Amino acid sequence: MITVEVVEWQVMQAWICPIREAVFIEEQKVPVALEWDGLDKQCTQLLALSGDEAVGTARMTTAGKIGRMAVLKPWRGRGVGSQLLERMITVARDAQLPQVALDAQVSAIPFYQHFGFEVVSEPFMDAGIEHRKMVLALD
Repeated sequence: MITVEVVEWQVMQAWICPIREAVFIEEQKVPVALEWDGLDKQCTQLLALSGDEAVGTARMTTAGKIGRMAVLKPWRGRGVGSQLLERMITVARDAQLPQVALDAQVSAIPFYQHFGFEVVSEPFMDAGIEHRKMVLALD
């Protein structure tokens, strides 16, 4: 069973960082300087847990930009990403944000479309990976 909790960066950083390092820095070869952009303290942070094991994470800026969504490889395909995204959308609705946005890796576009996100940009490169901006209206 997976639980997804809103957590404080300062308290749970040691649980979040290894997930993002494994997924973005090790697997996807994102440069360290791009991954650690200094925005985490101001973001809403989510942590997905299986018992006492951290298995996924995501964050959202105060402006409603979702990012840094990562699930450890052994946990992919088991609904963890869906639970993270559903919870983040709920958090955004509770904050009365009119919409949320994200920069989706092109390979993940169908996943986000399943939740109602729409592509609103041409492809662009970020950290050497092709992305497209997607938006979900919350009203």
